[in-house]
Amino acid sequence: MEELEISKSSHCERGELTGPFGITMQAILGAIAFSTLLLKRWREPKEQRRTWKIWFYDTSKQGFGATFIHFANVFLADAVTAEDPCTWYLISFLLDSTVGLLIIYLGFKLTQKIVHHFKLRSLYFGEYGNPPKVTAWAGQSVLYLIVMVIEKALVGVMVLPAFWHDVRKILLSWVKDPHIEVVLVMLIVPFCVNALMFWVVDNLLMKRQNSKARKLLISNRSCSEEQLLKVSGYKECNAQYFKLKPLDHKQTTSLLLTERQDSTDEEILLIRKVGSKTEEENSPSVGYSGE
Repeated sequence: MEELEISKSSHCERGELTGPFGITMQAILGAIAFSTLLLKRWREPKEQRRTWKIWFYDTSKQGFGATFIHFANVFLADAVTAEDPCTWYLISFLLDSTVGLLIIYLGFKLTQKIVHHFKLRSLYFGEYGNPPKVTAWAGQSVLYLIVMVIEKALVGVMVLPAFWHDVRKILLSWVKDPHIEVVLVMLIVPFCVNALMFWVVDNLLMKRQNSKARKLLISNRSCSEEQLLKVSGYKECNAQYFKLKPLDHKQTTSLLLTERQDSTDEEILLIRKVGSKTEEENSPSVGYSGE
């Protein structure tokens, strides 16, 4: 193992991650990795594509979280050892991108169950109201940062075992130039991993279009929109909750989606206008949700 020992002369030393060269690599990484979110928005279906304001609200939350994780890793890499902080940064980064991603997912699910249980609508990830409210975005950003702090604390504990010292010696032992090591650790590897991670996390933070939405099927079209927005109006309109199932191919049905202010997916009003071929039927051919 002696030939694998890390030499200060051939590997990055304390302070190089925060030096001019390291900061330049970090800036390039941030610009390139975040551009994947621009590409993701461009690839979204045109009818579902987020406005620039909503896109900014969604991606800025992830930007705050990624910035926190990055600087936490840089600080820990310099604080843990004076020998080759690049390898410590790389280990922490890879753990954040694997085990950490699972922790983020579980934290997302747990927090959303809690806020849905207490009906804290402004904290539903991706729901900002109509028009979008800065307060909702700020609250969701804080909630996401809390998840990231917990994730970083758990991953930080995972790095403590002595096992990682041996891994550190092997990981970049083949690199003999400290600048190449910084480029690998701060640019090339993070870009390849972050491109995927940003894409996945953005799917968690954005509003899911009509996912598991409860659709309100209006059987009596004489009701006004004001009545539909009142809970008491549901019974007056002889309306029931349904979950959509594929319609018979003979039916001619057009759907009109309308949203009220601060509406969520669960509150979208689905008005079904039945064509002449289906008006004679007494019951709709969609599945009843059981409510």
